[in-house]
Amino acid sequence: MKKPRSFDFKKKPKNPSCLMYLAKGIISFPDLKKREFTLEKINMEELNPPYLLLVTHSSMVDFNVMVKATHPYRINNVMTLEGFNTYTEPLMRSLGVIGTRKFINDIHLVRNIKYSLEKLKNIFVLFPEARYSLDGCTSYIPKSTEKLIKVLKVPVVVLKIQGNFITCPQWNKINKKTKVQAQMVQILTAEDCKNLSLEEIRNRLDSHFVYDDFKWQQENKIRIDHPRRAEGLHRLLYKCPACKKESRMESKGSVLSCKNCNKSWEMNEYGELKALEGSTEFSHIPHWSNWQRECVRKEIEEGTYYFEDKVKVETLPGSLRFYKQGEGTLIQTREGTTLTCNYYGQPYTLFRSAKSLESMHIEYDYLKRGDCVDISIPEDSFWCYVSKKDCITKLSYATEEIYQYACRQKQKNSVAGG
Repeated sequence: MKKPRSFDFKKKPKNPSCLMYLAKGIISFPDLKKREFTLEKINMEELNPPYLLLVTHSSMVDFNVMVKATHPYRINNVMTLEGFNTYTEPLMRSLGVIGTRKFINDIHLVRNIKYSLEKLKNIFVLFPEARYSLDGCTSYIPKSTEKLIKVLKVPVVVLKIQGNFITCPQWNKINKKTKVQAQMVQILTAEDCKNLSLEEIRNRLDSHFVYDDFKWQQENKIRIDHPRRAEGLHRLLYKCPACKKESRMESKGSVLSCKNCNKSWEMNEYGELKALEGSTEFSHIPHWSNWQRECVRKEIEEGTYYFEDKVKVETLPGSLRFYKQGEGTLIQTREGTTLTCNYYGQPYTLFRSAKSLESMHIEYDYLKRGDCVDISIPEDSFWCYVSKKDCITKLSYATEEIYQYACRQKQKNSVAGG
């Protein structure tokens, strides 16, 4: 089979169509009104486009908030190709959206962002975490973000949204339609971007990208009494803190349980966990999630981490359709991530080294077809549907920890050889 044409990333973004932009507002504004949405603006009084808007990323509600916060100004934003596949390329381009792939070096994206800011004079919206938060807390932000800011030399605004995760987390996609609020603050002027060091810019980013939606829920007494509120939580909390077994967790209704040791935890109406018997190891869900990450980090540091699975592979070279490539093998070690599979009729091996893959895009039960990971190269994206139970959260943690380990080793070797 001949490889289909890849997506045209060089194509310049457009100003969003007035009719399409109006349609976005009609869809977004009523939804936020039902959620008693509030927006606080800080240091924004004299700021007009063009500027770079960085938005926290937890659910589809983010887009409604972003449209409301930027109204009435025109925006351009980024969407990965599966979004173009879902909503069609003509529609996305008419809305001023730019296509990209996750976690690759994309020089065309940088050029198109500059074009949006310098030629179209629009707000450019970027979700620097590049994926939905898994536990309602800040996800990994690539180091390229501060470099991009330095290149663009325009004011930088952060839109931090709270309540959007707990209303519809990725592991439980039942939209509870609860309260959402946001804070929009200018963190850097154009002069700051020119004069501050990369480290200083990074410190500004880190200080404004701190959020914890479960903590916010508890502090603001946001009650979610949906009877199925804990369903899917085992996809995130895959390791039992009592018996330490992995991928034996289950969830139903408001209860999370381990099928190995039979311990159970109730998720109350404020997102807190309590053991039904015995001590509660983690009442705060992000603390459990962080413990799992620490366990993965230890495996990587000790050199014992290894993952292998048979996967069903589909590729997405453009926006029109996914192409089935049959079964492949996905292996991840401290050295990097390897996929071997058929590729349009030919044997193929994709290897992303530890230093070349900062993070990994995962999807729980994507389009009802199963859990999968997305690994990209500039001309194609490989969607790997795993066969092992509840493994993709650990794969996500491991990818980031492998990258950080490689960075630490490089620095250590540099010092030793210096």
